[in-house]
Order: sequence, then C-alpha cells, then structure tokens
Amino acid sequence: MDALKLIAQDSLKENAPVIEIGDTVKVHVKIREGEKERIQIFEGTVIARKGSGVSETFTVRRVSYGVGVERVFPVHSPNVVKVEPVRHGRVRRAKLYYLRDRVGKAAKVKEQIR
Repeated sequence: MDALKLIAQDSLKENAPVIEIGDTVKVHVKIREGEKERIQIFEGTVIARKGSGVSETFTVRRVSYGVGVERVFPVHSPNVVKVEPVRHGRVRRAKLYYLRDRVGKAAKVKEQIR
C-alpha cells in the first residue's frame, strides 16, 4: 500500500489550483487532434468538488447556446494546463446541483466581495 501512496505523491501537481465552489473559472485544457495539440478554454461556474489526493476532481458548468454543458476535470491532470479564477461566488452549499434546474438570471451565483 505504501508503494501506491509513493506513486500517487509523485503525480500530484505542486501548484494545484485554489478554487472554491461557486467560483467562475477559465480552465485551459490540452486537446489532441491527430498529431496536433492545442489549448481550449472552458469557462463556467464550479458546482462541485469530489475526492482527494490524485483522484480529486471538480465540475464546471456553463450554458452554451441554450444547452447546459458540464465537464469534470481532474485537479492533478497534465491535460489541465491552468485554471484561472474570473470571479468568486458567494454560496452556502458544498454542491450547486440545484443550478441545473434554473434558467436565465436565476442560475447566476452572486459575487463575493473580497
């Protein structure tokens, strides 16, 4: 079991992104198309964080052309180049799954003034 922990420690990112639930973030992701590699930006609201250590993930949601899109990103994945916070949200829940049922302005998260 200790060998697994050592391998897991090696694959952790040194500068893991500091994100919280309700934050609006831009996630820069590496996309491979054949031989080419490019970076795609996915911007949305963080609605969930799960796991710990190597298997830690966060879910980002946005509405694109009237359709809700959610993507789950591993925090320590080498494909996630960087996560930049756009704004901090003021929330009182650990999971914001209720935003899935909301439409328009009701689906917004208030901004936290820091």
